[in-house]
Amino acid sequence: MSQLAATPPHPSFELISQDPIPALGVALAEYRHRKTGAVHYHIASDNPENVFLVALRTVPKDSTGVAHILEHTALCGSERFPLRDPFFMMIRRSLNTFMNAFTSSDWTAYPFASCNRKDFDNLLQVYLDAVFFSRLHPLDFAQEGHRLEFSEPGNPASPLVYKGVVFNEMKGAMSSVNSQLWHTLCKHLFPSNTYHYNSGGDPEAITDLSYEELQAFYRSHYHPSNATFMTFGDISAAEHQTRFEELALGRFDSLDVHIAVPDEKRYHAPIRIMEHYPVSAEDGVEGKTHIVMAWLLGTSTDLDTLLEAQLLAGVLLDNSASPLLHALETTELGSAPSPLCGLEDSMKEMVLACGIEGSEAEHQQALESLVLGVLDGIANHGVPTENVEAVLHQLELQQREISGDGYPYGLQLILNAMGSATHRGRPIELLDLDPAISKLRSNIQDPNYIKNLARQLRDNPHRVTLVMAPNTEMQQRREAAEAAKLAKLQTTLTDEQKQAIIDQAAALAERQTVKEDESILPKVSLDDVPLEIPEIPSTRETLGKLPCTVYARGTNGLVYQQVYLQLPDLDDAELDILSLYSQVLTELGLGEANYLQTQHRQAQVCGGISAFSSMRGDINDEQQTQAYLVLSSKALLRNAKAQAELMLDTLIRQRFDELDRIADIAAQISARKQSSITGNGHGLAMTAACAGMSPIALLNHRIGGLPGIKSAKQRSDGLKEAAQRQSLATQLAALHQKILASNKQLLLVADEEHLEELRNTLGPVWQGLDNQTCEPFRRPALREARQEFWIANSQVNFCAKAYPTVSSDHPDAPVLTVLATYLRNGYLHRCIREQGGAYGGGASQDSNIAAFRFYSYRDPRLKETLGDFDDAITWLLDNPISEEGLEQAILGIIGSIDKPGSPAGEAKQDFQNQLFGRTLAQRRQFRQRVLNTRAEDLQRVCKTYLSDGNASTAVVSNESKAKDLAQWLSEAGFTVERV
Repeated sequence: MSQLAATPPHPSFELISQDPIPALGVALAEYRHRKTGAVHYHIASDNPENVFLVALRTVPKDSTGVAHILEHTALCGSERFPLRDPFFMMIRRSLNTFMNAFTSSDWTAYPFASCNRKDFDNLLQVYLDAVFFSRLHPLDFAQEGHRLEFSEPGNPASPLVYKGVVFNEMKGAMSSVNSQLWHTLCKHLFPSNTYHYNSGGDPEAITDLSYEELQAFYRSHYHPSNATFMTFGDISAAEHQTRFEELALGRFDSLDVHIAVPDEKRYHAPIRIMEHYPVSAEDGVEGKTHIVMAWLLGTSTDLDTLLEAQLLAGVLLDNSASPLLHALETTELGSAPSPLCGLEDSMKEMVLACGIEGSEAEHQQALESLVLGVLDGIANHGVPTENVEAVLHQLELQQREISGDGYPYGLQLILNAMGSATHRGRPIELLDLDPAISKLRSNIQDPNYIKNLARQLRDNPHRVTLVMAPNTEMQQRREAAEAAKLAKLQTTLTDEQKQAIIDQAAALAERQTVKEDESILPKVSLDDVPLEIPEIPSTRETLGKLPCTVYARGTNGLVYQQVYLQLPDLDDAELDILSLYSQVLTELGLGEANYLQTQHRQAQVCGGISAFSSMRGDINDEQQTQAYLVLSSKALLRNAKAQAELMLDTLIRQRFDELDRIADIAAQISARKQSSITGNGHGLAMTAACAGMSPIALLNHRIGGLPGIKSAKQRSDGLKEAAQRQSLATQLAALHQKILASNKQLLLVADEEHLEELRNTLGPVWQGLDNQTCEPFRRPALREARQEFWIANSQVNFCAKAYPTVSSDHPDAPVLTVLATYLRNGYLHRCIREQGGAYGGGASQDSNIAAFRFYSYRDPRLKETLGDFDDAITWLLDNPISEEGLEQAILGIIGSIDKPGSPAGEAKQDFQNQLFGRTLAQRRQFRQRVLNTRAEDLQRVCKTYLSDGNASTAVVSNESKAKDLAQWLSEAGFTVERV
């Protein structure tokens, strides 16, 4: 690999260490800036997707969210780029494959990635200036953090209200019970250091932060002496360092600062805590208590300690056959294991947690006895060596897999090493795990090794048992306390202070509407766009009795196999259990083996096996449907045959007689779905708004949307009696046989040099699966408007409005895609986020269901936002199209189309595209039509499709909002549903 050879650093840096990582095909070098002490870790790779990240240790000492608000505010203008919003402006002027900023519990990071060298340098200029030379304008603090305004602008007699993007974001984030649970647990596990506080900000504390405190935090934390630079890709370390020195580091001297998280003081005995979270009176409190036990472990920077913790957590909780997870899944004390089960190793000191949800407070002691009993059993008797080997197998597979379908692969590696780098450890150890895994494999041969680890955990006195019980009055009390605080404050305001609030609101409103000169920002243009989508070669073969599509991809020794079963025509009852079926398919026993034995087998053979349904509308007609059930897995090369045998057995030896197991899975699915609402409220609202657009849109809503969440709970609650469980199991078995009697095909992705061996190995296995024909999946045509209001446990709103449009092969589909981005950039971002205070908002065209959607995310407003959606259309029709804005919108779409994935992910995506008629020629034509979009095209499609007469609306909000808006909802024709 040409880029992996050692190269001299820039003179301002010194090389500290350099280590190859053969398992990943990269090399990691550590450098130190001579003058400031800034650290630079460079992961050299031949990958052209270059990644940059700069992180600052941020250690807040309260829950005002100072680090989080600073992350937002730092991106709102800097010395070289004194614009209101250079971060979002650069999103529009870039071909980035990733742009964001993160606030963790003890660091703040600013990462981006791009495959274009010019674009990479453009973004580097803006990011470095934002981090080290931010102007921190007080109006940006008011917009992004918090501010006071009168509810009626300009009227000091009207009530005061709090506004601010982070304030509303955290109201939304803390609506999640899981978030409340975690932050409450940390508050008691860490009584004295920074993890005691909510680094994102507690809404009740955010308003205590002053602008001066924000500035002071910036001066003490945002300095190169407290910075860690991390890069990945084929740009050399010296080239990066040259730019670091020119753009930032050369202007700084060393700062005498050593920001670090101290070790937490240890408890000498376990503690028990009782706290509460809000629920609505209509939802009730029965069976809604969470009980969690957590231990504070050793430091994450010590590799042996870290891997021992990961090993023990895997042995205890890796899968349903793991002793502790099995106990938590099957106990009658709760409905499902807690979502917090597992090891948190990103902080300086690790936390191992376990527990249950759907319980009652009086079960606290019984849960402790259950958990400690499991640990006693392991401490005294151990676990079979093959089970421990299976956990090591999972660690090895995770180490080798080249990811990149969510975050860029290089960013994944950087984030894996981030914690160690932040706490001044050795990141190389976290990236090159092979030596440590070999050591662990030797250690586990000692039968007392796992016993001792379990005994240490059992006897660890720094343990917290947290009971989080529901309270039906808590939310009202919070709202009343905020209102009382504001009312009291209002009585103390002088006329001058009232005028200052009015003046600030007016100044901010004016600032948000000023047209700024974006030309001072660097940019790429359409001339920098690659010519076309590259082809991903594949071959069509036969494997066993089945057609197989084979991709030769650099997968670093992993083998990916998928079976595609064409879904037959299903009735409503079968569709209602399809989601549950796809979950239980890989969670039950096979043949003579029960589900525990099958879980052991899965852990030993592969890195995960899953089933899911994949449905799309036709590229020419969204009313025509095509659907498949996909069985998917990945494994190391040495396990490829066993992987295929496991997949085959999953299909032909599946048993549906484990009734209690099915009921447990149904309960776990319901719990996960319920807890997902506040994190994906905008997606659920869009799905609801689009439900009348096409058959697939309705299924998305019915199966994966809010009705699916509701029905999952009803189903789980209904499985109390054995007869109900047997009835469901019979339905699932019948559905399985119906799906199995269908047309099938295989997908195989692996390194090219291993394919011939795999053909010989896997062919005989797949002789065991026959191909059949079936009546294909179809649903009745649908095109209707809907108005839905969904009541959930959320402090903020999620709004969506949708219009029927066209499917993907229609010439207007690419234009509508550009229109959505143009509206977001030119109007919606300003109105919904900057002025309205929502965490986010925008628009998108979904050609799969032929729908154009507006949306808002964690939004304090509702009716006003729906009005903004309408006003965006008027704005576009009444104003000339900006050629620069059009180019930016096109760049954004092309960037998303061209965004690289992992080698295996790209192959799987290409196969699915081909399967559903999205050929390479069709996708290239779509891309070219995006590039060819003109101003008059945007006006035309806006007039043609975005008319009020056929719009659908959906909102996810709360009980009090539904009551406040009852008359309006009735007059507007909304149906009101409760999740």
